[in-house]
Amino acid sequence: MAVPFMIDLGGKVAAVTGGGGVLCGCMAKALAECGARVAVLDLRKEAADAVADAIKADGFQAEGFACNVLEKESLEAALAGIKATFGPIDILINGAGGNHPRGTTSREYLLPEDIEHTIEGFKSFYDLDPKSIEFVFNLNFIGTLLPTQVFTKDMAKGGAGVVVNISSMNAFTPLTKIPAYSGAKAAVSNFTQWLAVHMSKVGIRVNAIAPGFFLTDQNRGLLTTPDGGMTPRGQTIIAHTPMGKYGAPEDLLGALLWLCSDQGAGFVTGTVVAIDGGFSAFSGV
Repeated sequence: MAVPFMIDLGGKVAAVTGGGGVLCGCMAKALAECGARVAVLDLRKEAADAVADAIKADGFQAEGFACNVLEKESLEAALAGIKATFGPIDILINGAGGNHPRGTTSREYLLPEDIEHTIEGFKSFYDLDPKSIEFVFNLNFIGTLLPTQVFTKDMAKGGAGVVVNISSMNAFTPLTKIPAYSGAKAAVSNFTQWLAVHMSKVGIRVNAIAPGFFLTDQNRGLLTTPDGGMTPRGQTIIAHTPMGKYGAPEDLLGALLWLCSDQGAGFVTGTVVAIDGGFSAFSGV
């Protein structure tokens, strides 16, 4: 994989949560290509290993680690493994997260007949239970906060470090049907700004990337049909994306590398960079 430009991450250790996925796996490869030793963390060890093996096959340094971002003990065990393999972490990419049907309404709008419906499996706003919302919120927000607590302590002691959170354009413009995910990503953006201020005196820069629509394993079935066409929701997304296409994973790398570079972004902290083809800027008219 060719990165858009090179930065010097030689001697740095980068940890990427959710690194077994499409987007964060691409980020892990880019960081390794720029010289970082990369810890690929994922709930599924086999997914983390697959990305790490691909990095090593290209001649760079990486190792896969199993990690549950909602369990502090799991994070601490992963940190011990990373430090034993590579040393203390210098760069943290908080990429673990996602949506779940349990935090999703069946329709975009509440209709009068939905209020007292008796349709099995149908979810109106009034059918969303707190546990469903909590699951999605925790996966995204707590799954960003806990790794930051565990993985930045050595950065703080050393007086330098970089954190890049993965927010979403949902944080700017909430999508229909997914209130839990939109709210959680808005919390990630707000936390990014709070943390940037909080960590400013110990030399840790904190920023976020807010991707728009990228085809991943999680959303492919919602946005595309089996024959490769677009679902109605996919058609709506493209119609509201001024650039008229989905993003490719490589489209995230320029912002990622810039934010990770002390030379390029040494005075940048507390910012959330939208990479969405103009989606969050488009009013629809």
